[in-house]
Formats: sequence, C-alpha cells, structure tokens
Amino acid sequence: MLSQTCEYALRAMVWLAYTNEELMPTSALADRTGVPFNYLAKVLQSLAQADLIVGRRGVGGGYRLARPAEEISMLDVINAISPVERITACPLGLVGHGPNLCPLHRQLDLAAKALIDTFQGISLSNLLDERERSRPLCDAELLKELGLTLEGRTILDKKESGAS
Repeated sequence: MLSQTCEYALRAMVWLAYTNEELMPTSALADRTGVPFNYLAKVLQSLAQADLIVGRRGVGGGYRLARPAEEISMLDVINAISPVERITACPLGLVGHGPNLCPLHRQLDLAAKALIDTFQGISLSNLLDERERSRPLCDAELLKELGLTLEGRTILDKKESGAS
C-alpha cells in the first residue's frame, strides 16, 4: 500500500519522536530504524524540505522533529514522500467523464479518501502510546535502555522486579 520510502520515513519520524528535542545523527538513526544509511539520508532531506524535521551539520549534529510529535500526523510524513491526492476529475481527460468518475477511478478516489482520513487522524505521539502492548521499533531490551514503558508499566529486569 505504501512505498518502502514512506515506511522508512515513518520509522525515522517515530524514532525522532522518542528522542524529543535531542539531535540524532543519521548513522544512529539508520542503526535504530534498520534503514540503509545512504537511503535514509535522502529520506531525511525530503522530511526536512517538508519542514517536518530540522537538522544541524557537523560534529554534534543530527536531526530532530521540527515541532511536537502531537502536531505531526502520519499523513504529514507520507505526503512529504509520496503525496496522496483525491481524484477530482477523469485522469485520462475523457470527454464526457469530467467530474463524473468512472467506477475504476471512483474506487481509487474512495481508497485515497480512506487513507487520508485514517492517517490524518494519527499523530506520531499516538504511535508511542504507553497503553499499547508493544512500541514501534523497540524490543524489551531497548525499552529498558530508553526507560520506556508498556501498558503504563516500566520495563524491568527479572532481578529488578523481584521475579525469579
């Protein structure tokens, strides 16, 4: 449904949402998201051009979100890479079709509308919701390292939690 590039952009944005205001170097972001470094660098350029992230070059440089995660929707990220648009007139320019879409283009337009309606309503912060059973891009070790929680519970070692 979405391109690999959109998937990579969403992974990067989710990880940047974890880091809040900290600058994340491209190399570290590539490691954390499983996206090839050179590919990620191009994705980050697109996200920066869309004003979703800001970057700083050089030593101590990296990227961070341009605004709070609550204000960035999945659709914002997707549109920065591969814009989703509704079909308002016959894409083939067929005389007589005009704004009356044929069944094929009507269904494609309905699918685009559903995608827009769904992803527009999901912010990056929604994806990090603590009540979920899992967190994007994180296994239990990484959750503990980052001090994140699942279902409102902080992740602890068995030793730390008193379990044997």
